[in-house]
Amino acid sequence: MTVVDRTLAGMSDSREKIRISEIFGPTVQGEGALIGMPTVFVRTGGCDFRCSWCDTLYAVDPAFRADWKPMTATEVLDAVKKLSGGKPILITLSGGNPAIQPLGDLIAMGKDEGFTFAIETQGSIARDWFADLNFLTISPKPPSSSSSFDADALSACIDAAQANGMLDGPAITLKFPVRDAADLMFADYVRNLHIGIPVCLQPVNTTPAKPHPDGADGVDIEGLTERYRWLVDEVAKRKWFDVRVLPQWHVHVWGNLRGV
Repeated sequence: MTVVDRTLAGMSDSREKIRISEIFGPTVQGEGALIGMPTVFVRTGGCDFRCSWCDTLYAVDPAFRADWKPMTATEVLDAVKKLSGGKPILITLSGGNPAIQPLGDLIAMGKDEGFTFAIETQGSIARDWFADLNFLTISPKPPSSSSSFDADALSACIDAAQANGMLDGPAITLKFPVRDAADLMFADYVRNLHIGIPVCLQPVNTTPAKPHPDGADGVDIEGLTERYRWLVDEVAKRKWFDVRVLPQWHVHVWGNLRGV
């Protein structure tokens, strides 16, 4: 599909507003395969999950809907360019679950201007514009999240991303938040359904985020560190030498502060 075709296909997206929780940066990606990469975050509002340990409830719970701003793709891209000084940068689409938002036109427009796009989604909703991303992180939610897992929906997301061919699609990563042994077993089960896709494991941040920027106190850094050490030991013991074990580095540096 050409850029023109993608733009035409995304015209319905341009007529819809994107619910935006926050746009901030430049900062660096704090977790996953792109950890440390400079980026601007576009965090959408709304989610089809309610994870028990969600640390971005302000972008998930409809109670905060009044704080979400409806924006067109053009308005979102203009806001990113203002933050980046007009220089192309990685745009990280986050949430909530950004896959429920009409983002196809934003991606097509941004790529035309040299921006690259990464998204993190739980793999519950497949979108045709996944194939136009540069990076797709799928983070299936484990038992400790109290959310359900749909293996067919995850497969549909991977298939959508590879619709233009594996070599022309985004770099795909499976990223598993892990709290306990049951979560680790879940990660092993899912990763074996999709052999060949890189895997990241990270300890769960169990401290809920407060809705305002002054609500960063109380993050259990010591608990996160202990969980990370446990995870490293488990990976070594099981000889899972094909995975990456990474912290949520932004939590260690900034806690649950927003806008960083």
